[in-house]
Amino acid sequence: MSSRVVVDAVGISRSFGEVDVLHGIDLTLHAGEIVALVGRSGSGKSTLLRIIAGLDEQHGGSLEVAGSRAVAFQEPRLLPWRKVAKNVSLNLRRPDSDRLAEDALGEVGLAHRADAWPLTLSGGEAQRVSLARALVRNPDLLLLDEPFGALDALTRLEAHALLTRLWETHGFAALLVTHDVEEAVVLADRILVLEDGSIAHDVAVDLPRPRVRDDRALVELREQVLEHLGVGARVGAVPSPPERG
Repeated sequence: MSSRVVVDAVGISRSFGEVDVLHGIDLTLHAGEIVALVGRSGSGKSTLLRIIAGLDEQHGGSLEVAGSRAVAFQEPRLLPWRKVAKNVSLNLRRPDSDRLAEDALGEVGLAHRADAWPLTLSGGEAQRVSLARALVRNPDLLLLDEPFGALDALTRLEAHALLTRLWETHGFAALLVTHDVEEAVVLADRILVLEDGSIAHDVAVDLPRPRVRDDRALVELREQVLEHLGVGARVGAVPSPPERG
């Protein structure tokens, strides 16, 4: 992880009418760092991501983002009347946009679907196209709003591996909103637990990659985050491996 700051947010607040959603959020994100935002529904995760993405400017506090940003949402939001490659190169005003789109699709394993219509894609394929559309812009910051939430368990595991590989290749910083604590522990360097619009806990994930889901340290960290969320520590936990020797 680099010492270069990509996101510097100070005192971010947001209200909708009389409802205060975010209260004085301070967040620093460095180049190459993956930060996960977790919290109960309504805690302000997606609101904070939209502000950092530049999609919501009606907020208090100061925000500085260095470099370019790209966003991938839970819904791939592909235009059904444009073929896959044209969805990837959407609004990419460069003479080599077609080649860049093909390269990006190759990175996510979908070069062979470049001429397909979006409605013929599986859920996992559509989400990979969404990632390719974000990556084709070579962003310094990738913002991910529940991008794998609608995928089945096996496809989600494959998507986690793909995101890790893309991160290793491109070195972007990423902010990931997720309801899945295990997903956060497997992918992130830090996990921020939002509670009532504030950062209640900042948990470092000091585990080497690739991460094994039934590793004792990972399971214990997952339980720690669940406790911060007010969930029983061992609810749905993966059993820890037996002691050796």
